[in-house]
Amino acid sequence: MAMLATFWIVLLVALNAPAGNGQSVQTDPSKSGFVGDTVELRCVFINGKPPVKISQVTWQKVINGTKQNVATANPDLGVSVLPPFKDRVSFKHLRQRSTSTLEDTTIVVSNLRLSDEAGYICEYTTFPAGNRENTVNLTVFARPVTKMTLTSPTIVARTPRRKMPVATCMSANGKPPSVIKWDTTLKGEATFQETRNPNGTVTVRSNYIVLPSRETHRQKLSCIVTYRAERFIESVILNVQYEPEVKIEGFDGNWYLNRQDVKLTCNADANPAVTVYQWKLLNGSLPNNIEIKNNTLFFKGPVTYEFGGTYVCDATNSIGTRSGLVEVNVTEFPNSLPFDGREIPVEEHSSGAVIGGAVGGVALLVAAIALLVFFLRRRQRTFKGDYSTKKHVFGNGYSKASGMPAHPPMTKNLQYPDDSDDEKKPAQISGPGGFEGGDRDFDGNSEDLKRPYFTVDEGESRDYDERTLAFQYDPEPEIADDMVSQTDGSVISKKEWYV
Repeated sequence: MAMLATFWIVLLVALNAPAGNGQSVQTDPSKSGFVGDTVELRCVFINGKPPVKISQVTWQKVINGTKQNVATANPDLGVSVLPPFKDRVSFKHLRQRSTSTLEDTTIVVSNLRLSDEAGYICEYTTFPAGNRENTVNLTVFARPVTKMTLTSPTIVARTPRRKMPVATCMSANGKPPSVIKWDTTLKGEATFQETRNPNGTVTVRSNYIVLPSRETHRQKLSCIVTYRAERFIESVILNVQYEPEVKIEGFDGNWYLNRQDVKLTCNADANPAVTVYQWKLLNGSLPNNIEIKNNTLFFKGPVTYEFGGTYVCDATNSIGTRSGLVEVNVTEFPNSLPFDGREIPVEEHSSGAVIGGAVGGVALLVAAIALLVFFLRRRQRTFKGDYSTKKHVFGNGYSKASGMPAHPPMTKNLQYPDDSDDEKKPAQISGPGGFEGGDRDFDGNSEDLKRPYFTVDEGESRDYDERTLAFQYDPEPEIADDMVSQTDGSVISKKEWYV
């Protein structure tokens, strides 16, 4: 009976003890580390007053709602770490067999794995307060492996030219994924690809695509990988192989007869270097007095007309063969312009001749216009009267309003021979100011009779009921004694002439 009474007393005390009583478990909200690193997961028990007794501490890993025991600490049994954490997890302040105090049960996780990423619960079992716990979330990062490589040790610019990837930048097995950028003066474009691996990491791959050419050779290409707050930079120098770019130098546009020491040099930019140079002359064979050394033609003796022609140089390397040509013109005398040693392409001489001819033509045109203006103005000064008073006479002269008659007298009745027919009869002219029924003998084919001119003065036209029609005759009508003939076929009164 006494033992039963004691049990009930202890039970009543436990049931009446205040829950919580200020006890709590403190952990960090979250922790993180990289694969292979060591991380501490802090767990501290805050006891209250009156203090409670700690019976046991348990660490558990939670994955998708499932709990897995990691390690335990018991005042009587000591510490225990369960597989698969046995070799990588330990209590920071507890020894294997000594658990004198369990207020700080921080654990240390070494050699982090991606699989270690999870939520971890630190649970205290106390008497008589019961269980207290808190959770810390562990994030595991994976630093990527960055690598930049050339697509090929040597890149060949072939014909026809086409775009191709020349370099690859890769950030492999990173968590979180990296960001790749390219730094170069090359004109090109980049492609990007992300691959998610089964362990949760991501591999990012980027190719840089260009059009291989002579200009892309020995260009620098840099890849910049940004992973969180870190940057990785790698660079390569492109090695592009291409056919020769050929240029013939030595002809300055001033090869004249008897000039000495002339030569032509075939310069070729190529990768790899040119191995064979071949010279030829279009539409003929090379002159006999030429010596070929490597890529240069040496012309022996004075310049002759035989040196003229189109010279072609073929340059060959392992990629291909390209040609260059130059048109050599030989003149009798030296160019009037001083020679400064600079190579003058044939095109420049042609352009200079065209420009000089254009300038000369413009100068000649200006002189002709000035001469024409001079004669016109001089001719205008031969007339001393007032042109505004002159009127046409018979279609090509001038007269004063009060001067000569409007037209010479006309015979109204003309007789025809007996053998005349209807075709010889003059056509009747009718209408305002014309003839009606008037006959006149004239040649219908005469050009002069086909050009009528009206000669009524403007000032006197109002006094006529009809306009008088006159025809031009040969010879010209007599000019009155008081009239003066002008060089343009007009006449003017002596009174006006001597004004």
